[in-house]
Amino acid sequence: MRIFHIHSGGVQELAELPTQMPAQGFVWMACARPSFQTQLAEIQASLQALVGLQLVDLHVSDLLNAQLPSHYDYTSQYDLLVFRRLATLQSDAPDTTAATPLPTGAGATPPLKRSGPPVLRRIDTNPVGFAVFDQLLLTVHPADCAVRDAYAARLLASLPASPSEGRSSPVPGARVPTSPADLMLRVVNLMVDGYLDLRRELTRQLDHWQSELLKPRARYVNWTSLLEARLSLHMLDEICEDQRTAVQDWIDALETWELPDNPAGLRELDLLKVRSRDVLEHIERVVHHVRRLEQSTETAVQMHFSVQSNRTNDIMRTLTALTAVFLPLNLIAGIFGMNFEFLPLIHKADGFWWALGSMAFIALALVLLFWRKRYLARSSRM
Repeated sequence: MRIFHIHSGGVQELAELPTQMPAQGFVWMACARPSFQTQLAEIQASLQALVGLQLVDLHVSDLLNAQLPSHYDYTSQYDLLVFRRLATLQSDAPDTTAATPLPTGAGATPPLKRSGPPVLRRIDTNPVGFAVFDQLLLTVHPADCAVRDAYAARLLASLPASPSEGRSSPVPGARVPTSPADLMLRVVNLMVDGYLDLRRELTRQLDHWQSELLKPRARYVNWTSLLEARLSLHMLDEICEDQRTAVQDWIDALETWELPDNPAGLRELDLLKVRSRDVLEHIERVVHHVRRLEQSTETAVQMHFSVQSNRTNDIMRTLTALTAVFLPLNLIAGIFGMNFEFLPLIHKADGFWWALGSMAFIALALVLLFWRKRYLARSSRM
């Protein structure tokens, strides 16, 4: 578990749970799901001491459930948001065929092994739970959560310069979150950025498949990988739809908040709404892109069969034209092969050459005729 005290002056990482709420700022309690289950009694006692209440049992079950889809819920004292992030994978290792097994334990479920290209194996998710109080944010992450550590490092890097530490200046453009809700939206936005980055890899992979599918002489197509790609895109579409519904419910709940009576509070609420709409817009971009990729995949498969059908038609047209060329030759050969004593040219010395010449003339004339009508020409390729 990592505990941070965030205030206007900077960020402090605490070694243990505080016994009372700080006078300024708010507290961020970030813990892994196995630790949350094993230290549940201690965490509930700390919540009782800090904010005067505990988590509802059903919400505790939601935070411990590693298969829960993205959703939003609330009470009169706090809001609960569950948001699924991309699972941590061994993307840098060569010949990796499955997701990185997360540490098993209470509430931890390792992701299923996937086959196919690495980009498809990355479409695996884990839920992150957010319990948003007025002055406290409790987050429950999967074990070894890279999102938590990345944002914690960003928060600590935004500390003001300290001569004793020999640090220079804060990160350019870094700003300390002003409330637990603001911090939650920043972490959620960091998770959505992972989906936005995934779009480029999916596009490159599907563009490669489309180019392979549209090759007219392609004899082998990995239909298993293509089917897995379509299933992965459907799954990603469902995940993003759940995310969009959860964030939309959160935005609707923001509209019911009581308006502050000071300009600073009004500005903070407006910034929360703006940031929430920005997160929702990012999710909608992912949904739109995923659906466009699904349509592109379907179109590529249909075009593949169309190309193969045209190629088959070209072959059959050529074979039909060649058969038509040899039909009169077979007729002439059949006539002169009849078992009659008196046949034209049969007893002449140059009869064979006349028959052979007529056959060659007929064949050449038919070839020229079919070539002129483009029966023997290849279809133009785009």
